[in-house]
Amino acid sequence: MRAFTFHNPTKLHFGRDQLKQLKTEAVKLGKSVLLVYGGGSIKRSGLYDQVLEQLELAGCTVTELAGVEPNPRLTTVMKGAELCRRSGIEWVLAVGGGSTLDCGKAIAAAAKYDGSFWDIVTKKAPVEAALPIGTVLTLAATGSEMNGGSVITNEETLEKHGWGSPLVYPHFSILDPVFTATAPKEHTVYGIADIMSHVFEQYFHHDANTPVQDGFCESILRAVIETAPKLVQDLENVEYRETILYCGTMALNNVLSMGIVGDWANHDMEHAVSAVYDIPHGGGLAILFPNWMNYVLDDNVARFRQFAVNVFGVKEDGRSDREIAEEGIQELRRFWTSIGAPSRLANYEIDDSRLEEMADKVVGGGTRGNFRALTMEDVMNIYRMSL
Repeated sequence: MRAFTFHNPTKLHFGRDQLKQLKTEAVKLGKSVLLVYGGGSIKRSGLYDQVLEQLELAGCTVTELAGVEPNPRLTTVMKGAELCRRSGIEWVLAVGGGSTLDCGKAIAAAAKYDGSFWDIVTKKAPVEAALPIGTVLTLAATGSEMNGGSVITNEETLEKHGWGSPLVYPHFSILDPVFTATAPKEHTVYGIADIMSHVFEQYFHHDANTPVQDGFCESILRAVIETAPKLVQDLENVEYRETILYCGTMALNNVLSMGIVGDWANHDMEHAVSAVYDIPHGGGLAILFPNWMNYVLDDNVARFRQFAVNVFGVKEDGRSDREIAEEGIQELRRFWTSIGAPSRLANYEIDDSRLEEMADKVVGGGTRGNFRALTMEDVMNIYRMSL
């Protein structure tokens, strides 16, 4: 285990009827708020009216930015930042799924930066200040509700990158599983794949003496595997939604990464695919991850064997560690397919015509990933396996 420092400043309001906390939190942050949301599902569900009621009780003046994209765009971020500056916005409230939260974080930082926010995404400039942000979550997936990370797409250059800052941790996040019960099956499945992938990125490492971290990861994965099939058959079941929602938060609030260095190559590879083809992030991860696992298996067979046995309950039956590990990867693919996740890039009509372009976006002349440092050739090979 490596030495580490842990700090997470987000106040989490989790459970039914927790939207009542919004008034109290809003009073602390200011009277002028930018309300950020996506395509209108919060209006159809009634959440929009409930949020406005709480903000009115807090005496807030609300400016709205609607239409945040599933892969949030740089242009939307810049539009939101200009609204903040022009309207004297004191804080940002993002209501929706992970994309809306990611966009809200970017707006909060962009509002305090004079140049293009892409400078910050590409690490040419640091985040030196940001507006406070609060969130109300409607989809279990990204974990953005309790971390300082965000992913933004530059639609002009067809690039999609993650960025982060301690200054954009939400001051508070409200997670009521009832608000996630209207998410359609497709989005629910993508969220499940994303949650599991976040755990994988932290579970597959080479650091020693991490039994507690491994146990955290394995318990989250087992909870998802047990609950997800029931949820996709009963989408309005609030108890199932509650379990998946909590798993999503715990998968990426930095608890799992204490004392280890995760990999994150799969997220970079998927970001390149969805930057070029604008596919759902969780769908891309479901396609890529099992192929990456097979590709890097021999780098640490014992870790994959542990995954197979502890997560999927694969029996030893006198077989080699490698055979057990391979079955664990096969079980993952079978599980994702069983709940409706895609398995090939061809499911999105993606062929081999732009593989090199995407791979170059991943490695940028260097390597990517920590479990194995993937070269351009490695990334190309994984993409080919995924066709």
